[in-house]
Amino acid sequence: MLAPMTRRLAEVAKKVGVSEATVSRVLNGKAGVSDATREAVLTALDVLGYERPTQLRGERARLVGLVLPELQNPIFPAFAEVVGGALAQQGFTPVLCTRTVGGVSEADYVDLLLQQQVSGVVFAGGLYTQSGVVHEHYLRLIDRRLPTVMVNAAADHWEFPRVSCDDTIAVEQSLGHLRALGHERIGLIVGPPDHMPSIRKLDAFRAQGGERVEHTMHSLEGGHAAAVKLLRQQVTGIICGSDPLALGAIRAARREGLRVPADVSVIGYDDSALMNCVDPPLTTVRQPIEAMGRAVVELLVSQIDGAAVATGELLFEPELVVRSSTGRMGALAG
Repeated sequence: MLAPMTRRLAEVAKKVGVSEATVSRVLNGKAGVSDATREAVLTALDVLGYERPTQLRGERARLVGLVLPELQNPIFPAFAEVVGGALAQQGFTPVLCTRTVGGVSEADYVDLLLQQQVSGVVFAGGLYTQSGVVHEHYLRLIDRRLPTVMVNAAADHWEFPRVSCDDTIAVEQSLGHLRALGHERIGLIVGPPDHMPSIRKLDAFRAQGGERVEHTMHSLEGGHAAAVKLLRQQVTGIICGSDPLALGAIRAARREGLRVPADVSVIGYDDSALMNCVDPPLTTVRQPIEAMGRAVVELLVSQIDGAAVATGELLFEPELVVRSSTGRMGALAG
């Protein structure tokens, strides 16, 4: 059996593609190693979960934590792909951290990332979306002055740069589309009452005269349950806060014996992968994740480079993508 040090040398050497002697020189601070190789060895140590030698711990790794709530909603892996690719172009390695129920928490991930001396952290769909709740792990990032960017964070009390899709415009586009098709009884399905992006969508819906609203969890099952309640109020159009919610609403309509879009029209939010392939192809509001992802990386790298970055919110305009799940008001008018 290999001793711990020998095993570490072997694993790091294999990952980087250099000799164990080269790894040893890096770990012992010896000369004769290029900067690129040295950086690659230190990054491999971080990725493999080994502690850096004491004399090297003061340097931040070229790692960036990418903290996501889940991967079941296709929008999150799509966002991770955009941000990860942009980070790689800048010479950084993304470390994907996905929360699981009963598993590693967001706070635990922050502790792990701080231990690994990461250069920065990007959060998408984080716990900061909860209204009126202060999570201490964000305060630790502020105390450490660690470069951080939040995505879709309607949270003015956090001193971080934020990149968001404009929820108000998304709802206005959806309502305008349905009303142009003759729909008057329109319902809204959004996340929990303390979910800030949902609160923004709800405020925009109310401001445009919308009344019928159901809160639920962000899942296909949640969309199904909420849609059943709206359909029993005889709505002919349903606006959803995510694509999975919309797919649940379509399933609910069919189980109620209704046709989409002949009897009820449904609009999603995100334009995540394969929404043009579902039955019927989903009309949805597209988040510009390519542009948002590039902005996130630009803001993060600017902080890492020591530049001053505004802590306000950078809003991106969404785009309504009209497909076949919406149509002119049908049999349920009235």
